[in-house]
Amino acid sequence: MSGERSALQHIENGCARAVEIAAGLLVAVEVLVLLSGIVARGIFDHPLIWSDELAETLFLWLAMLGATLALQRGQHMRMTALVARAPQAHRGLFEALAMAAMLAFLLLIAWPVKTWTLAAIAITTPAMQISGVWRAAAFPVGIGLMIVFSLLALARRVARRDALIALGVVALACLGLWLLQPLLAGLGNLNLLLFFVGIVGLCVFSGVPIAFAFALATLGYLVLTTRVPTMTLVGRMDEGMSHLILLAVPLFVLLGQLIEMTGMAAAMVRFLANLIGHLRGGLSYVLIGAMYLVSGISGAKAADMAAVAPALFPEMIARGAEPGELVALLAATGAQTETIPPSIVLITIGSVAGVSIASLFTGGMVPGLLLAIGLCLVVGFRARSATITLPEKAGRSVIWRSFIKALPALALPILIRYAVVRGIATATEVSTIGIIYAAFAGLVIYRQFDWRRLMPILVDTAALSGAILIIIGAASAMAWGLTQSGFSAQLAQFMARLPGGATGFMAISIIAFVVLGSVLEGIPAVVLFGPLLFPIARHMGINEVHYAMVVVLAMGLGLFSPPFGVGYYAACAISKVNPNAGIRPIWGYMAALLAGLVLVAAVPWFSTGFL
Repeated sequence: MSGERSALQHIENGCARAVEIAAGLLVAVEVLVLLSGIVARGIFDHPLIWSDELAETLFLWLAMLGATLALQRGQHMRMTALVARAPQAHRGLFEALAMAAMLAFLLLIAWPVKTWTLAAIAITTPAMQISGVWRAAAFPVGIGLMIVFSLLALARRVARRDALIALGVVALACLGLWLLQPLLAGLGNLNLLLFFVGIVGLCVFSGVPIAFAFALATLGYLVLTTRVPTMTLVGRMDEGMSHLILLAVPLFVLLGQLIEMTGMAAAMVRFLANLIGHLRGGLSYVLIGAMYLVSGISGAKAADMAAVAPALFPEMIARGAEPGELVALLAATGAQTETIPPSIVLITIGSVAGVSIASLFTGGMVPGLLLAIGLCLVVGFRARSATITLPEKAGRSVIWRSFIKALPALALPILIRYAVVRGIATATEVSTIGIIYAAFAGLVIYRQFDWRRLMPILVDTAALSGAILIIIGAASAMAWGLTQSGFSAQLAQFMARLPGGATGFMAISIIAFVVLGSVLEGIPAVVLFGPLLFPIARHMGINEVHYAMVVVLAMGLGLFSPPFGVGYYAACAISKVNPNAGIRPIWGYMAALLAGLVLVAAVPWFSTGFL
């Protein structure tokens, strides 16, 4: 038995090494492709018409190989609160059930993936004039590799008895649902509760990774209750996880790791610590302010968090802060900063609901600041009783010297924002400027650049990004499934008939978008429901900018709230903290955000006072 497992481990290590090399190189190539587009357009005034297309093609490969690495490493985000409370003897069975559930989805989706990939043969890309199959092939390759790693994990990491029981339970569950298909067909929209609440909840609390819980429920809903071709699910996952704006996620993850490796993070944290580190909760205030400043630059909250957290968390943990407390605050700041421009969510609302984007940008600053103050109050209250190490207050000369040393690092957020505002780079491309700047600062200014760490950093970036992107892809597919059910139209009709006029409509909107935000990624939710609900708000006399702020903040509250909020698990992935650790401390921050949201909803001036 030990010899067999040793042989399997050698096979797994060899396969994993090949995927690591490919994924790491893809991250590096993406940086070079986007950087070449910036240089060609900005310096030589000769745009490369193929750069975005090539970047998007490679991005799907990066996402799928990254998700494969995350599976092999056990880095997919999942809830283990209930599993951890199970008797030790039964935990191996829960691990096996999670692996079996992942394997079930991968096997069930394999044939639709093949069909979807073959359909791409007929597509020719407009710029590079190559077959679309070169891009689409990332899906079958990724799914195939994940099947291999899932089988190896079941064979090597859990007892054979547990593996067989888990495979049997999952197979019987799938067979049972298939036999119930005639009954399910007559349930109508009750199937939404069965699949998107019942099955998702059962999978999540059983320890199945979040992405696979979403994907399994959506696949089951489409196959058993609709006549939609199953390859549509593949297309919707592709659309959700490989949108070019999301390329900022791996690039900002890479930037965050480079900031740490080159000493920029240490220099910046040292200055901030000297400035306000002697205060209780000082670095937590810095985290809130930093997220306020950089939010929206990349267009993806996960990328914003990845640019800030690695620079602050090591020092905060060194001073005694609990990892769960930090990830809770990071997730809360993600919800708090949803309205800070330049926000892709606000741009999307402006485009689909016909609201002035300039007005949305102006109206978003004060609500974000109001919620930041609420978070600071919670930080201050908790800091009074926290057991942390506080240094003595630094002298002026020490603060000044640390400021000079940190100035190149502190200039990075300004450089990034300037590049976006001046149109030098898009929200996706701007991270490459930060990466080059960080590399230059590490090599020339701080003289701290470990070339031996570069490849592991690229591989870690791919794995972490894959874990985030596949969640977004699965959530996007779920969003589409909800749309096809007619749920969105029924919701709009219901809300238009609510009693209480504008106040009742606003209250129900908050509840609805908190719920929607907990299961949908931000942009799909806005695209689905914005055109339906904004006309109702206008008809009721609610200022459209005011309503937009309430909608975005409510959606952010759901997006970053456990147990279903995708943003919360993205924060955990970036922080490399178990999701269980942040569940208890996050509710205090969420209560402050909810109070701020109610205040924004009740007082339109916070949104419209500077229009």
